[in-house]
Amino acid sequence: MKRDIREFFTALSALRISRAGKVALWATVGSMLFISTAQTTAYGLDFPMTTRLTLSDSKNLTVSKNSSPASLSASISEMALVAQISAQVELARTEVGAKKVTKEIMGAEYAWDEEEYKCLNRLWTKESHWNYKAHNSRSGAHGIPQALPAIKMEVISDDWRTNPVTQIRWGLRYIDIRYETPCGAWAKFKRSRYY
Repeated sequence: MKRDIREFFTALSALRISRAGKVALWATVGSMLFISTAQTTAYGLDFPMTTRLTLSDSKNLTVSKNSSPASLSASISEMALVAQISAQVELARTEVGAKKVTKEIMGAEYAWDEEEYKCLNRLWTKESHWNYKAHNSRSGAHGIPQALPAIKMEVISDDWRTNPVTQIRWGLRYIDIRYETPCGAWAKFKRSRYY
């Protein structure tokens, strides 16, 4: 394998392309190396069920010898965004990471304060212990927020079975629509044992 990698880089270095083309090519290779080393598995994601990542206004990430610096910059930005999203998903696979990702989303998208986070932490600890694989075999509730039926989470993305960030986003949206705040949802849970 090392020999194959060495041969690849030797062939890559020997290509006769313009300086701008070489910069674009090396930037792409560097980004791919960064993404592959930032991930925990050879495929970049440790769950084979996730087959795509949807970005708004996404285009094919292609670089030609006539690529402008602006187009190259946009491609690199999109690759960086993909790497960031992948890292967020990987982080959210642990309880501590899921809590961190949730706090970030709560602050950025809902402007809920620390008190609201405490209510949410109590709620989702009772529901799933922040485990994205949590599944209630009796009711069919699934994931960190214990969505019932679980398929409701498809309004966010169809990777809800394996993506903790999809589950978190759905759970926060559900709470916002139904109870306005996590403390409202927690109050309902304390009364009824569900929310």
